[in-house]
Amino acid sequence: MGARISTERCAAEDSSPTDEGSGTSSKYTPMYDEVVEIRKEGDATEELSVHFGYQCQSGHGIQRMRSISTDTISETSSVDDAISVTLPSNPLTRRNSSFSSLSGAALGANATLANSSIFNGKLGEQILPGLDSPKTFRKMDPIYRTSSLNSSLSSLTQTLSQSIGSQSVPSELSALTSYADSRSSFLNARDVQMAGGAAGEDRVQAVCSEDNGWLFCGIYDGFNGRDAADFLAGTLYENIGLNLRLLEYKAQKRQALVDADDSANSGEDDAMAESDSSDMDTAMEEISDNEGVDLPQFRNGVLEGLRQAFIQTENDFLEKVEQEMEQRPDLVMVGSCVLVVLMYGRNLYTLNVGDSRAVLATSKPPKNGSKKRKSSGLYAVELTERHVIEDARERERIIGEHPEDPRAISNGRLKGKLRVTRAFGAGYLKKAAMNNALMGILRVRDLSSPPYLDVTPSVNRLQVQPEDKFVVIGSDGLYDFFSNEEVVEHINRFLLQQPTGDPAQYMVEQLLLRAAANAGITVEQLKSIPIGRRRKFHDDVTIIVVDLRTSVSAAKASTFS
Repeated sequence: MGARISTERCAAEDSSPTDEGSGTSSKYTPMYDEVVEIRKEGDATEELSVHFGYQCQSGHGIQRMRSISTDTISETSSVDDAISVTLPSNPLTRRNSSFSSLSGAALGANATLANSSIFNGKLGEQILPGLDSPKTFRKMDPIYRTSSLNSSLSSLTQTLSQSIGSQSVPSELSALTSYADSRSSFLNARDVQMAGGAAGEDRVQAVCSEDNGWLFCGIYDGFNGRDAADFLAGTLYENIGLNLRLLEYKAQKRQALVDADDSANSGEDDAMAESDSSDMDTAMEEISDNEGVDLPQFRNGVLEGLRQAFIQTENDFLEKVEQEMEQRPDLVMVGSCVLVVLMYGRNLYTLNVGDSRAVLATSKPPKNGSKKRKSSGLYAVELTERHVIEDARERERIIGEHPEDPRAISNGRLKGKLRVTRAFGAGYLKKAAMNNALMGILRVRDLSSPPYLDVTPSVNRLQVQPEDKFVVIGSDGLYDFFSNEEVVEHINRFLLQQPTGDPAQYMVEQLLLRAAANAGITVEQLKSIPIGRRRKFHDDVTIIVVDLRTSVSAAKASTFS
């Protein structure tokens, strides 16, 4: 998300972004319906900031999750910059996979400085280098899976104290400390693979475990700098993991109580001891697959865990900003839109604030009356909510929360500053003290009733059906040029023509083609424009395509760059 660009758009209408600094404007005209392949065999193409892919192991025509060990992976071929690896057979296959493949790509347009001081430099110098892998999936080092910033448990204690009241929070957390580091958690699988990196002010992450059937994708679309997106990349995944481990722990305790009731002469302590030594993944499968009483409770627990982890991360970030804003007052303006997709089995959970979108391509008619593209035969269903001034519900909410402030919405923006109505960070629109840290025209006038910028995320769950084909997860830079329906149509056509191709990179290429056509220049001329100046033609763009068609078999798992 650009700091200075106002982007007006609707799923089915043209858009006119305006650079407020220069007064120039260009019209994004989605009129080029023909799919044009930019790259040809052997041609050089612009280096993407982030470009990764993953394809799951198949078994008897049905995708199965298998454990990947870097000690047993062997390189088999290298064709067209694709590194293919053969997976060892694993007799302990757990479940059908939630997806067959995914690809991710990101291209920067904004000039931005990397994180330099927040967390005393630890985040940028130590944490993120260990997490970033912009060109390929790689095995995630366990050190980055267990409290790398040493703040999660203390923050979680405060969150839990507010949410579960009189329950024994300290004893639960004491037990959770050892449990979270144990191998019994489905999140602590041996085969955790991660890819991701930065593109301009955007950051992207993808983490998956074939062994236990889950996938995490995060897109953090920063504005006014990349510090907030960097912080999210270094902490949010970890905080979500900790909250989900707590959910596991509670589920395990509930199951132990049920077992105790079913055993005539068995006490709760004996049942707990037996349950603690059991395989947690088996327990999670029982909860996730059983259509009993625990299933809705578990699903709601995942949504609440995502919400709590996000709020916890926001609180931690603003606390750090308050500590450092005297030296770096610009930090109070830095924020980010957030989009998280978590898949476990056939359940797809989303969390978002801002204007990034997750769009489902399905052949099943949706309840919201989405239009079906005649050429593709698919519906485009938006799984997330848009938190922007143009949304009538958001405008009504803001006016209702600030009845004494007639300028809560000014010049089509929140307090005249932001088009998004919910976002991570940007504390100057949330706390008067942070706004007062700014000087001159940067300071918001009449911040009479903060917070104006909301941080409450939208969370949703989808039960993936056989009719569902793929999910597109993208920052607003993608949807500046394409409607939801166009994105689905382009990707579906590409996958039909090239089933093992790279739809994320393909969509970036289509975006460059359209941006160049709108500006009246060639793609090569657009690519030659330096980062920073490029922002006048298109925003940072990040896209992940997750193929849900698990019946599409693949003979091997691969990563490509």
